[in-house]
Amino acid sequence: MTNITIFGAGNIGSAVAGIAVKAGADVQVIDRNPDKAAAAAEGVAGAKFGEATITGDIVVLALPFPAYDEVITAYADQLAGRTVVDVANPIDFTTFDLALPEGAKSAAEWLAGKLPQSTVVKGFNTTFAATLATGVNDGAPTVVQLASDDEDARKAVAAVIEAAGLKTVNAGPLKRAQYLEGYGALQIILGVTEQTPWTGGFKVVR
Repeated sequence: MTNITIFGAGNIGSAVAGIAVKAGADVQVIDRNPDKAAAAAEGVAGAKFGEATITGDIVVLALPFPAYDEVITAYADQLAGRTVVDVANPIDFTTFDLALPEGAKSAAEWLAGKLPQSTVVKGFNTTFAATLATGVNDGAPTVVQLASDDEDARKAVAAVIEAAGLKTVNAGPLKRAQYLEGYGALQIILGVTEQTPWTGGFKVVR
């Protein structure tokens, strides 16, 4: 059985938790509010941020990008040797421009630099929470785009997603996270301006 830890019990974290449970994984959700963590999806184990020990071989950071520093400070040692999935779309919501630390090309590449002993996969950032939760986007299975420099790690994440009935595509090496984050930002902008619904969004057609 795959063991998965998810940081964050918001809409995306809860949706990913539901996918992982449906896939048959043993799921831990860590949040500042352990009760909220336990309620993220039926069958998960809730735990309190800062007190919990990570149990997952795959760790999903379902958090806003500014929260990553605190996770790294508290859990960098425990994240070593694990696959870490970066879900962030690092957006300045006053301008809707991408907002990254100076010199960083993407949130995923920045994270990989901060966690050199972890394997980073970019994923879940190009779909809205509603289509992750239902597994359907406009009548077709929701497609999660993944990028990583480690093919085994990408395949492990893809296997969980596909076991829950969703689809994945391989976006290539981690440097392609730059494209995925721009894609995600555009989708959010169109949602905010009510040009696309939060229950829909872009989909990949094969």
